Amino acid sequence: MSTDTARDARQQWNAWREERTETVSAPYGPLALTGTHWLADAPEGRIPAIPGQWAEEAEAVRLTATAVDGLTLDGRPLDGVVRLRPDKGPAAAARVSYGGRKLVVIRREGLWAVRVFDPGSAGRREFAGIDVFDHDEKWELPGVFRPYGSSRRVSVANADGRERGLGLDGELAFTVAGTEHTLQAALEVDGTLWAVFADATSGVSSYRFRFLRAPAPGVDGRVTLDFNRALLPPCAFADHFICPFPPPGNTLTVPVPAGERDVVRG
Repeated sequence: MSTDTARDARQQWNAWREERTETVSAPYGPLALTGTHWLADAPEGRIPAIPGQWAEEAEAVRLTATAVDGLTLDGRPLDGVVRLRPDKGPAAAARVSYGGRKLVVIRREGLWAVRVFDPGSAGRREFAGIDVFDHDEKWELPGVFRPYGSSRRVSVANADGRERGLGLDGELAFTVAGTEHTLQAALEVDGTLWAVFADATSGVSSYRFRFLRAPAPGVDGRVTLDFNRALLPPCAFADHFICPFPPPGNTLTVPVPAGERDVVRG
């Protein structure tokens, strides 16, 4: 890599870091999550410190509220019954709000939950940045994506202690110090790739596991894997996320001193 190319890569990485910091520290970013409430665990339909009655149905969440509850739906006071589908997009776009908080409806493996995002959370107040490994061009690696014949689903532990299914569509192969390594990965809707991995730095000099995103592979399967942009999972920012742990085979025996290391709190 030429000096100019390396300088451009570092500048782009610095811009990516700034954007990443702005995203996680936004009013309704990951640091704002203060609770994930599974409705199966709330038979009376009550969520702590949140008004209204929340009940799960087969295909929706039924929310019942009166005007005095102070809930809003699409920016207007809610008085009556509404059926809610899972919220799509960022938390800031959630349909239901309460006192400045966003109430995000999610569904995981047939179970419904409501997430509470509070701009005044302790996580946002204490956030002092994201610690990273220094940019190193040698961790921008050529790789190849080898799709499976059909998608697979494996059961993996999640950060909340439960096991859930994780969809996998193929493996990413790349070489470090002359040795080939692979990571099982999922294909996103837009064709990009996503993998959950750990390495020899995990739990030592970096968070216990991280995410790697890669662009859509070419027709020959070739793709560039930039570990300088390895991401902390959402559960590194708030305990109430349900991030999947690495599936079997996705714990690398080599250290990967690149990308995000951990959250810095003041």
